Amino acid sequence: MWFKNLQLFRLTKPFTLTPEELHEQLSRRTSRSCGTLEPSTYGWTAPLGRSSEQLTHAASGYIMVCARTEEKVLPPAVIREVLDEKVAQVEDQEARTVRRKEKEEIKQEVLLDLLPKAFSKSNLTYAYIDPKAGWIVVDSASASKAEELVSLLRETLGSLPAVPVAVQCAPASILTQWVNGQAIAKNFVLEDQCELRDPNHEGSVVRCTKQDLLTDEIQTHLKAGKQATKLAVEWNEHLSCILSDDLSIKRLRFLDIIQEAAAEEANDAASRFDADFALMTLELSHFIPAVLEAFGGEDESALD
Repeated sequence: MWFKNLQLFRLTKPFTLTPEELHEQLSRRTSRSCGTLEPSTYGWTAPLGRSSEQLTHAASGYIMVCARTEEKVLPPAVIREVLDEKVAQVEDQEARTVRRKEKEEIKQEVLLDLLPKAFSKSNLTYAYIDPKAGWIVVDSASASKAEELVSLLRETLGSLPAVPVAVQCAPASILTQWVNGQAIAKNFVLEDQCELRDPNHEGSVVRCTKQDLLTDEIQTHLKAGKQATKLAVEWNEHLSCILSDDLSIKRLRFLDIIQEAAAEEANDAASRFDADFALMTLELSHFIPAVLEAFGGEDESALD
């Protein structure tokens, strides 16, 4: 249940749907299995899993939703092998070379032939809506996957004014200052992992793990012009994560004191889910503003 990554979207208008009203809207686009010739499907499923039919889960004013992707698995090696056989067959029978355009047409035929025989796999992406503070928070390491969920929500509701979060200061500049030994934001503590990139030389990257980031070795890279684009931190002795220059938050880990508090309130799987969700959103309601403040606050001009 605990989110491991955060992608943040700012709601630019109030979100007024109740959990019950949102469930009714989401029920128009529930997840389903792929059809015979469908490569993938995307829809909403119950956050609580098979134990519930409710497409929303609400606690303390927050609303959780869950999107489910199902896609056919067609290994590229299999496609390539069948395609090569069919191309070779045409070339042998007709004594000519198959050109690129025709090869693409044959490839599409191969895909249509293989799709009904392919296995399917599914993936879940969780998110929660914070109507009071105006956030959509998606648990995804991929910005594109998070945008897919928000786009699905927008399509389902007909309209959803939400944009990726923007801040006043360049995150890489702030992270670099912290690694450079300058004052770090309140309640944040450097850990032992970072990624340094040279903005003027693509591919020039240094990744450090289990290392004191204030050593001369790291400072030498900074003096050479590299900037911190990923930085491991601990916040308020409650959670740790990696802050990134694209404002994504990855490898989020809630420390034992928080998870133990949730466990004490749970009697069964459903109540444990509810307790986890309530405590997680409570912590993030303080952590997210702290991150934005560390980067100079939100850039409100990006909301226009």
